[in-house]
Amino acid sequence: MWNRQRLKRNARVLLKANYLKVVVVGLILSFLIGSGYNSARGAAKSNDVDIDVTDLFSGNLAFIVAMLIGIAGVIAIALLFNVVLNIFLWNPLEVGCRKVFVDCRYGNAEWCDILYAFKNGYGHIGAVMFMKDLFTFLWTLLFIIPGIIKGYEYMMIPYLLAENPDMSRQDAFAESKRMMDGNKMDAFVLDLSFIGWFILGAITFNIVNILYTTPYMELAHAELYHTLKNQNN
Repeated sequence: MWNRQRLKRNARVLLKANYLKVVVVGLILSFLIGSGYNSARGAAKSNDVDIDVTDLFSGNLAFIVAMLIGIAGVIAIALLFNVVLNIFLWNPLEVGCRKVFVDCRYGNAEWCDILYAFKNGYGHIGAVMFMKDLFTFLWTLLFIIPGIIKGYEYMMIPYLLAENPDMSRQDAFAESKRMMDGNKMDAFVLDLSFIGWFILGAITFNIVNILYTTPYMELAHAELYHTLKNQNN
C-alpha cells in the first residue's frame, strides 16, 4: 500500500535536488497541457463571424448555404490542424517532460529528455496520447464525472510511454488501468491535498505555482507511478 504523505515527502527531496530543472520543465508542461484547449478555443474565436441576421435572411438561399459551408470548412481545417499539432508536437513534448520527472528518481534526469519522444517514435507516442485525450473527452460528455474517473484510469499512460516508447496503445491503456485499479480515489485525494498550495499560487499571481506547486505535484505523480509500477512487478 502507498500513502500520499510518503509520496509528497519523496517529491520534496527530489524537488530540492533537481530544483531548477523541474521548475523549468514544470512550466513547459503546464503550457503543453493547456495548449490543446487554448489552441482549440483560439481557433473557434478566429472563426467567429459578425453576421447581421436581417442581412443573412434577406439574401438568397444559395449564398447562405455556401457561406455556412465555407465557415464549417474553415473550422474543420482549424480543428484538423490542432489534432496534427497535438499528435506530432504537444503530446511528444508532454511525454518528454514526464520522463524528466520520472528520471529524477534515478538521479539521471537531463534537459534533453524533453525531446525524448522525438528520438523514439514520436508519431506513435503522439497518437497514443491523442487517443487518451480523446477517450477522456468523450467520457467527460457523460455528465463530467465519468470523464474524471477515466482521466485517473489513464493517468499512467504518459509515464509508461516515457519508459516504454514502443508500447502499443492497447497495452498502455490496459497497463494504466491495471495500475490504477483501486487507486483512483487515493490519487484524487492526493491531488486535492495540493489545493492549499494552488490557492496560495493564485494569491501570488501564479508565482508560487510556477516556482513550487507545479513541480512538487508533478514529482509526486511520478513517485506514484514508481510506487504502482513496483507494486505490480
